[in-house]
Amino acid sequence: MAETTVLGALIFVAAVLYASVGHAGASGYLAAMALFGVAPGVMKPTALALNVLVALIATVQFARAGAFHWSLFWPFMLGSFPLAYVGGAMTVHDRVYKPIVAVSLIVAALRLSMPLTPGEPRKASLPAALLIGAVIGWVSGLVGVGGGIFLSPILILAGWANPRSAAGVAAPFILVNSLMGLLGHLSSLQSIPPQIGVWAPAAAAGGILGAVWGSRRANAIGLRRVLAVVLVVAAVKMIAV
Repeated sequence: MAETTVLGALIFVAAVLYASVGHAGASGYLAAMALFGVAPGVMKPTALALNVLVALIATVQFARAGAFHWSLFWPFMLGSFPLAYVGGAMTVHDRVYKPIVAVSLIVAALRLSMPLTPGEPRKASLPAALLIGAVIGWVSGLVGVGGGIFLSPILILAGWANPRSAAGVAAPFILVNSLMGLLGHLSSLQSIPPQIGVWAPAAAAGGILGAVWGSRRANAIGLRRVLAVVLVVAAVKMIAV
């Protein structure tokens, strides 16, 4: 019971951190469960289920705050979800793709920590959005995450969204991808442990707290810095887990 409670606390912290930038926390949940020796067959469906819950909360909160923009969302989503299946079906050795992904996340985190030139976001071209969405979907399928850790920094650094709008688009992006992952592996739901009754409320509470702060109270600089921390955490998870 003690391990379940401590793990629940870690899940809560991860949900707060990730939801504040429109993410759902799959990388954090997987890392936390790995620390406690949870079986891989249990980790993935459990993390995905928690991902759906927190992504749904973040989607609602950021949409209520006016941060969701359909015109920015749909091209990336349209390009992403078919390729997520392709990436998930492929086998690439961990020693090849995990270090590459980790380095790219750290570079993005460093760039987000630097001052950005203020200005109005510009519209992303449809071909670019579809192509980037497809690449993110493929990589997300390989790595086993919702894709927000890749989408958010690209939107901000390309000048297509401010930090709050990027979070508002990342949340439903992750939600759709995570739901499709669950629907594609319904049999794996049998592996979700009974401890989910403790972990899900912890994730929900953390998701609400983080999403409310990120969508309504955090400033752009604060959101960028939190996102940079999230990216570093995800990078460490890629290497260590």
